[in-house]
Amino acid sequence: MSIQLSPAKAENRPIDIGVTRDNRKALADSLSVTLADSYVLYGLTQHVHWNASGPLFYSLHQLTESQYEEQAAAIDRLAERIRSIGFAAPGGIRQMLVITRLGELPEAHDADDMIRLLIHCNEACAKYAREVVGKAEDVEDVMTADLLTERIGRHEENVWMLRALVT
Repeated sequence: MSIQLSPAKAENRPIDIGVTRDNRKALADSLSVTLADSYVLYGLTQHVHWNASGPLFYSLHQLTESQYEEQAAAIDRLAERIRSIGFAAPGGIRQMLVITRLGELPEAHDADDMIRLLIHCNEACAKYAREVVGKAEDVEDVMTADLLTERIGRHEENVWMLRALVT
């Protein structure tokens, strides 16, 4: 089945926030990758929440629930920031998988392996967000820099809490 959709119109609206269109577009592209990485991490965190077992079950179940709930809100803030600077946010699982930097993730069945996978993905998200903060600061987009600085802190806190569970 083929569906005809009209082209995106949001990118054609003039915006004057003190950051040029080219710089906003570059930031929107970087934020889209950040969003996709966060979306993949969100799904992985839910997977661990649903499937972890063993002696760490309760602790990991509680921890991952609080993490994926926070990630859901963060995903929304990232998408809204992309819209605020004048561009369409990516959507849907397929599009997220195309643009994520997390790549093909191994399937983890053991709780320790699940935790290590979450640690790896949170670290990767923090590293990339740090790169994008630099880009935002270079063009004086303090709102984007602040949003991503907050994300870095959350990912680092997630890593700390997850590492405390690994033997």
